[in-house]
Amino acid sequence: MSKRAALITKSDASRLFQAAKAAGYDRARLVSHPDGRIELLAETMREEERGAPGANEWDGVLTQ
Repeated sequence: MSKRAALITKSDASRLFQAAKAAGYDRARLVSHPDGRIELLAETMREEERGAPGANEWDGVLTQ
């Protein structure tokens, strides 16, 4: 089984993540589909999600 060329290179992925951060997004996820499509999903976090590091988003739900 021979190696095939990468659908996206590490440097291209890095550039996509840097661009998402520069655009003001807090999170970004790169999805590589089997048919060759490459998708970058970016989102901003709600203010309460930006709380203490290590805080669990389900803590508020489970204590109610």
